[in-house]
Amino acid sequence: MQVSIESSTGLERQLKIGVPADRIEQEVTARLQKATKTVSIKGFRKGKVPLKVVKQHYGKGVRQEVVGEVVNSSFYEAIQQEDLRPVGQPRIDQMTDKEGQDLEFMAIFEVFPEVVLKALSKVKISRPMADVTDADVEKMIDVLRNQQASFKTSKKKAKEGDQVNIDFVGTKDGEEFDGGKAEGQDLVLGSNSMIPGFESGLEGLGAGDETVLKLSFPDDYQAEELKGASVEFAVKVNSVSAKKMPKMDDEFFKLFGVEDGGEEKFREEVQANMERELRNAIRTKVKNRVMNQLFELNTVELPAALVANEITQLKQQMVQQFGGGQQIDLSMLPDDMFKEKAERRAALGVIVSEVVKVEELTPDEDKVRERINEIASTYEQPKEVVDYYYSKPELLSSVEAVVLEDQVTELVLSKAKIKEEKLPYDDVVKPDPEPGSEA
Repeated sequence: MQVSIESSTGLERQLKIGVPADRIEQEVTARLQKATKTVSIKGFRKGKVPLKVVKQHYGKGVRQEVVGEVVNSSFYEAIQQEDLRPVGQPRIDQMTDKEGQDLEFMAIFEVFPEVVLKALSKVKISRPMADVTDADVEKMIDVLRNQQASFKTSKKKAKEGDQVNIDFVGTKDGEEFDGGKAEGQDLVLGSNSMIPGFESGLEGLGAGDETVLKLSFPDDYQAEELKGASVEFAVKVNSVSAKKMPKMDDEFFKLFGVEDGGEEKFREEVQANMERELRNAIRTKVKNRVMNQLFELNTVELPAALVANEITQLKQQMVQQFGGGQQIDLSMLPDDMFKEKAERRAALGVIVSEVVKVEELTPDEDKVRERINEIASTYEQPKEVVDYYYSKPELLSSVEAVVLEDQVTELVLSKAKIKEEKLPYDDVVKPDPEPGSEA
């Protein structure tokens, strides 16, 4: 087999590959010879069809099949010979395929970039730290109780936390605007569901009361024609309902999986869940901050195929999240919408792979099992979940990939400059803003 690099521009490679005619002909003949024993052709007994006749009937199709397989196998032989790391599948061009002649073709593809990693000691990380205090637990229990709260019609004036049922009409310069009108809408005061000033403007009103609220839309409001606009809302209060909080009893505790042990056990479970959430939040934040630093420190030339693959994955994720089960043509979503994030993900993939290669890292089996046990602990039958993960190679592989990234994070942290920052629980569990977005 003859191999030569015809062109090398940026990350693109054009590899000219020649395969001796004998390799093709021998394989074609062998397959046709085998077929003489099984094919049925009119005028011949099965197993007695001459090779020449079989070739007349099936030779073209068998040759196409052989050439396709040889193109694939010879391409992979060629990249191993030339020590190249292709990104994705090659585009095959300029193929010469004639019986009795050497097979020749051009394989056009991109290769992974060479990365010279900056010293990991240049990484600077702020590691958040927090404790779950009694006050944090109380606050979380209040959140859980509010989620299960009900509302009972009241004759009192509305205050923050009450639910009002309202009709309203919004106008701008005396004209109604789209989306500014509703009838019989329930609104919890203090929920920040409406623009600033709307909910507070209804406090002190009772059933049957009417008012006009003079407000302004935020400058960053999503509707262009309403950004920063001065408007008026004519509002009528149909009813006021006071919030009724659920009792801290066994019925309430069962909603959260606590069957026995009463309030003490419930509080223990709440705290345990919060501590698990805190550990996960710290791990995620530190990992994201490490990745951000690696991205900022290392410049990577990106193969277009790698970015295109990330764009496709991001589109699929969006469809799964917001598509509501509908079949959506991914090509309808513009690539530019995902390009910046895709480039970042592609670059980090290359950088992390280089760290793994340079440091000769492999997934730590104990850490993989620990992570699977942690996932399983949130289910009623943890052992069944663990067994399921280990019985599904694709699931196990996904956990191994996460653990490998964690090992990269730990390696970076072992060499980085770390500043520990003590913060309240709520601040630590709140995600960092995405890179490029405003805090």
